[in-house]
Amino acid sequence: MSGTLLLLGAGGFIGRHLAEHFARDGWLVLAATRKPVGYDHANIRNVVAPYDDVADFARWIPECTAVVHAASSSTPGSSAAQPQLDGNLRTTLAMIEALQDTPRTRLLFLSSGGTLYGDRDMPAREDDPLRPRSYHGAGKAAAEHFLHAWATQYGGTAVLLRPSNVYGPGQPARSGFGIIPAAFDCALHGTPLTVWGDGSTIRDYLYVEDLLALCAATLDAPLDVGAHAFNAASGTAISLNSLLDRVDAVTDRLLKRVYEPFRRVDVHSITADTAAARATFSWTPTISLDEGLRRTWQWFSTQP
Repeated sequence: MSGTLLLLGAGGFIGRHLAEHFARDGWLVLAATRKPVGYDHANIRNVVAPYDDVADFARWIPECTAVVHAASSSTPGSSAAQPQLDGNLRTTLAMIEALQDTPRTRLLFLSSGGTLYGDRDMPAREDDPLRPRSYHGAGKAAAEHFLHAWATQYGGTAVLLRPSNVYGPGQPARSGFGIIPAAFDCALHGTPLTVWGDGSTIRDYLYVEDLLALCAATLDAPLDVGAHAFNAASGTAISLNSLLDRVDAVTDRLLKRVYEPFRRVDVHSITADTAAARATFSWTPTISLDEGLRRTWQWFSTQP
């Protein structure tokens, strides 16, 4: 599939990768951001608006074959005491209202694989109950329910993709936005890394290029009308302490770890069953954690 694509959150880490990926595939990408952002590819056009009202979307959606919603202004940690409507759910609701007039527009929504299910002893399946611990996760769950309602009422088709912890080159070290860039930043500058809990938390880490391949496949695949949820993960979950050991090996430096009390907002153990995504989209992650860390550190350590 190709055509015109509206990409929300195009200025973020995943959004910028998506914009470049779709542009290389021949899409005309309308890169939707709240502030002006520069792009190098001729197929990417920056469209700036608040994106909190239906009018912001109604201008562009009628031109689009597909809409990709990758925007989020919170994390589990940042939302701990602040349930947010602005910047998150308000944007999603405005988008849905605009889509009511164009139900044939394919929609891809980047949800969350690590914050929806709560603690799990077994890999989470898409039909498992949603039990978010954080307001961030609750917002993602609410957005999914609204998208289900839109697809049911208006005959739309939506893919609700639930990725694990996505990492890779281009991801800045920002508080609360990814343990891997935070660890690399501490390794680079010799500063201590704060670890919430004892480091035994279990997570899955998905390299960004593997996520991009899956996102592209969701727009091409023939799907029935309705909202379809899919987990996206590498399938190799490890403890945080083990991850940091691998960071030490990749950087050839020893991180100083400062352990703080476990936060109630954090899920201790979460892994995801990706059988549905693999079968539906013929998708398989190809970048191992060690290779992904090596590529990411190479980028990170050479930035000016």
